[in-house]
Amino acid sequence: MCGINGIYAYRGNEAVDRDALRRTRDLMAARGPDGCGEWHSAEGDVGFGHRRLSIIDLTASGAQPMLSADGVIAVTFNGEIYNYRALRRELESQGCRFRSQSDTEVLIHLYQRRGVEMIAALRGMYAFGLWDAERRRLLLGRDPYGIKPLYYADDGRSIQFASSVKALVAGGRISPETAPEGVVGYYLFGSVPEPYTTYRAIRSMPAGTTLTVDSRGANGPKHYCSIAATYCNAEARDRVTPRAEAQQRFRDAVVDSVRHHLVADVPVGAFLSAGVDSGALLGLMREVGQNEISTVTLAFEEFRGTANDESPLAETTARHYGASHTTRWITAQEFYDELPKIVAAMDQPSIDGINTWFVSKAAREIGLKVAISGVGGDELLGGYGTFQHLPRRVSWLRLARSVRGFDGVLRRMVRSATALGLSIHPKVAGLLAYGGTYAGNYLLQRGLFLPFELARILEDEGLVREGLAILRPLAHIARVLQPEPSSAFGKVATLESCLYLRNQLLRDTDWAGMAHSLEVRTPLVDYQLLQSVAPILVGMQGRNGKTLLAGSLRRALPSGVVGRPKTGFGIPLDAWSRTVARQPPIRRHGRNADGRLWSRDWARWISSTSCRDVDRVGAGDYVRLGGATANTDWSPYPSNRGFIPAGVRNPGKRGQ
Repeated sequence: MCGINGIYAYRGNEAVDRDALRRTRDLMAARGPDGCGEWHSAEGDVGFGHRRLSIIDLTASGAQPMLSADGVIAVTFNGEIYNYRALRRELESQGCRFRSQSDTEVLIHLYQRRGVEMIAALRGMYAFGLWDAERRRLLLGRDPYGIKPLYYADDGRSIQFASSVKALVAGGRISPETAPEGVVGYYLFGSVPEPYTTYRAIRSMPAGTTLTVDSRGANGPKHYCSIAATYCNAEARDRVTPRAEAQQRFRDAVVDSVRHHLVADVPVGAFLSAGVDSGALLGLMREVGQNEISTVTLAFEEFRGTANDESPLAETTARHYGASHTTRWITAQEFYDELPKIVAAMDQPSIDGINTWFVSKAAREIGLKVAISGVGGDELLGGYGTFQHLPRRVSWLRLARSVRGFDGVLRRMVRSATALGLSIHPKVAGLLAYGGTYAGNYLLQRGLFLPFELARILEDEGLVREGLAILRPLAHIARVLQPEPSSAFGKVATLESCLYLRNQLLRDTDWAGMAHSLEVRTPLVDYQLLQSVAPILVGMQGRNGKTLLAGSLRRALPSGVVGRPKTGFGIPLDAWSRTVARQPPIRRHGRNADGRLWSRDWARWISSTSCRDVDRVGAGDYVRLGGATANTDWSPYPSNRGFIPAGVRNPGKRGQ
């Protein structure tokens, strides 16, 4: 796990700005505290930078940027190739000679043998830049799920790339102009949807794509794999699989994934909750031969003694599998003390990631450099309510709207309720516009705000109009379903994997882990695993997916884990938010005329009920409230981080 960057001046005989290259590289020091490197082509038109977090081959021979023996190929690589040992054996049998034990060198030899198509042979999480001096061509590549980030900016004369948006901007060669589609996307989804960022000049390299650049410019990005197509292929197979056979095939696949994700030259620990996903992964780590395992769980005084307190059951699971366990207690004061650091480390705006920040911090405190996470289990195994709710709502609304006059009746009900002073939640009001399709229903389910709400949040109506016109939210969601799986399970699994998982959970896992120089690995987010188990899960329509995972263990999970109501790896945001007004420096910035943090009018509008007091706003509403205000110009944290433009209104000062 590392930080990478590069510049290719492909037109105009311009030399690489070495200072800009280093500025970009060194802003990513937390991603790679174990060393740094720099390489430039003989012509001076290509430069690569690298920050190293040593995980595989800890010696100097694993340093980057790395060159082929003849100097023709140069590469800067971030991530891990989990099947590099098998690939190395294959390459050695073909006569390749290696100078290191690094997975990066495997990438070089594989490219020399197979060219761009070599990326299909990789199993892992990765983003890389590779220069081919013979073909005078730059190749960028990113893993199928988008676990590792890669951003680029192409001005028509040169292309720059890096693991971080903020690092690219720090290079000083990119326009800071705001991208309306990125800002609007954040307010709609709670994270910036790929391929957009909050800068016009910067794009996120789509997951599962390659991009080539030569003297004529960029070609791509081009997809080499597709999650949607994988589900379509699974649906085309025979769905009738006896239960015992399905269980064995699932176990073989998930054990294989766990084994691959443990490849490292440093100890590998684990994040542990009270759920099936992390508990099962811990049990499988033990089964495949991991002898000493350190695990970490977060705990909060506000949750003590409630169903949300995961620490007792997590501690039981750790003892059950013989792990060395740490329960890390997080207080509201520590949250507020860390908040400026969290915002500074957040590479793009997000309403999530705080939990991963603290569990990564805790893992690093006990000496870990690598930790296994259960993220992705719900998307793979149908663990979210969306797998039931979306198909039902789509079917119900399609049926209801087939009844003549239904739309008019619903509109009159909404108008009547509004006239009586009753509060109608925006998502209820949005049912008519968005409820009849999977894309629209997904926006209702996962959206932070709906498009018609944005004018009340962002002062710049032009920005809203332009952002919506570029993003086209429903079309953006619908494109994820191309090709479209025929099953309800395949549709929802694709949407969750390519939108919520990719744009929020995986991105947050990366920046929050990397802020603490911690590599987070995700065995349940693995393309080869998906290809193996998708036919099984599609055949079951997602039913009992977690039971399949739990049933893969030779030694069963402790009683109380399987069947436990889902609580998520959460934090007591609502309890902390109710005391936020007492916390500096927020107190100085967010209070309105009557001394409250946010205006009652704003709280009433944003809440699903007619609140008389902001203290009664629910936890879900605080997510909307926090998402609307966390990155605005009135925030106590710098607005020049490139998140949100200065025209965003302070909702707490409305009506003053």
